[in-house]
Amino acid sequence: MYQLEVHNFDIEKICYSGQCFRMKKNSRGCFEVVAYGEYVEMKQEGDLLTLSCTEQEFETRWKSYLALDEDYDKVEERILDDAYMKAAMEYGWGIRILKQDFWEMIISFLISQQNNIPRIRTCIQTICERYGQAKKNLYGEPYYVFPTPQALANVEVVDLRDCNLGYRSRYISRTAEAVAYGEFDLNAVRKMEYEQAREELLKLYGVGIKVSECICLYGLHHLRAFPVDTHIRHVLDENYPNGFPFEKYKGVEGIVQQYSFYYDLFHKG
Repeated sequence: MYQLEVHNFDIEKICYSGQCFRMKKNSRGCFEVVAYGEYVEMKQEGDLLTLSCTEQEFETRWKSYLALDEDYDKVEERILDDAYMKAAMEYGWGIRILKQDFWEMIISFLISQQNNIPRIRTCIQTICERYGQAKKNLYGEPYYVFPTPQALANVEVVDLRDCNLGYRSRYISRTAEAVAYGEFDLNAVRKMEYEQAREELLKLYGVGIKVSECICLYGLHHLRAFPVDTHIRHVLDENYPNGFPFEKYKGVEGIVQQYSFYYDLFHKG
């Protein structure tokens, strides 16, 4: 076990912020996540975060994944004169944009279209169990690595439909084939700047502007990305009728978008 003190970090809010579909609270009262083929559990008590890994594993893998190598206080300095965003940030204080696997995010956000979070989680868990490599965690319990492009490219569309993916099955099949057969180069897109990566992603079957923005933000960690779904459209219409001040938030647009999404999703006051 490894422990450290954290600031402006809340693992529970991150879990339910709509960006990660393979993180959940388990029967031990910990938040577990499978990422990059590895498993970790986390428990937070105030500013003390405990992880089921060594210090070296934290430094080399989980510190970056959890974005604990970034200064989120820089965002607070930008919003002092923006009443709505100040309220959203205070409500979502502790949320960070995770540095997730690019390939996993492509498939995850193809699945997210016209879908809700519980169902997305179920669909992703199903394809992982059926087509991902099985491993065991520190308790000897099975967990499943996210399927590779090659694994999904070899699955018939009808079998993907059996994972409750509906019309998205065609998107996943064609996208997996494009990556597996070299028509779409993940490594090349990883090296691209935000605007170029966003346009390149639109070449994938089933990827539109909103999904492309989500993949850029959550899979490539381009914090300039600003996905607009029904929640963000509501925020913009209600609070920024004359247009969102993108220049004011340049470089952290994705972070304030995440605060806004979480605030609109859960705040009832």
